[in-house]
Parts: sequence; C-alpha cells; structure tokens
Amino acid sequence: MSTGITNIQFSYLYRDAGNYKLYGQVVFGNPENIALEEIRNIINAHLIDGEFFEAKKWRVPELKFEDYLPEVDHSWYEFEDVELTSIENSDNRTIAEFIKEIQVISENIH
Repeated sequence: MSTGITNIQFSYLYRDAGNYKLYGQVVFGNPENIALEEIRNIINAHLIDGEFFEAKKWRVPELKFEDYLPEVDHSWYEFEDVELTSIENSDNRTIAEFIKEIQVISENIH
C-alpha cells in the first residue's frame, strides 16, 4: 500500500477443549489514525469476561480444528492484541468500522 497509511493487525486465537491453539489475524485499514491504546481499550471493554469474543458475531474468520467437537469445544475466541503493520488489508472494514460494530453488538446484548 503506497498511501502511507499504517494498518492495524487484530490478532486472536482459538483454544479447544484439549488446549490446542489456532492463531488468526485480520488486518484493517486505519485511515482515521486511531491510536493502538484506544483500539485496545475499546476492544477490551467489549470482551466476554475481559478476554473472549465470538468470531461469528465480530465477523472475523472462525478457526476450528478438523476434529471440532461441539459438545466439548466452544465458540469463544481469545483476543491477543492489536499492532501496527504494513501488511495489506485482509478485511474491507476500517478499524473504526470494526470497533463500532463491536460496540453495537455489545449494546444489543446488554
């Protein structure tokens, strides 16, 4: 990307019932230049038990092992962190749009 805009990488993981992990990342544009700390604070404020989220509701790729067992495995994902990256966007949303969606989802739950 030659626009000089630094993107934001949202990193998360899926941990199954056997504690095996799969890692995922989504890269968002950040044309609004929102600071990492602000993004982290907003995300953390909308996590389940301060740690988890549902990938399907947040519209990020679901990570599952081939031997996924719905009776013991769950649909919660762990937020790892956000960081600056020059990697090209993997999502059409900007980070501002993503965190706004998180806020709306959270408001509709409570």
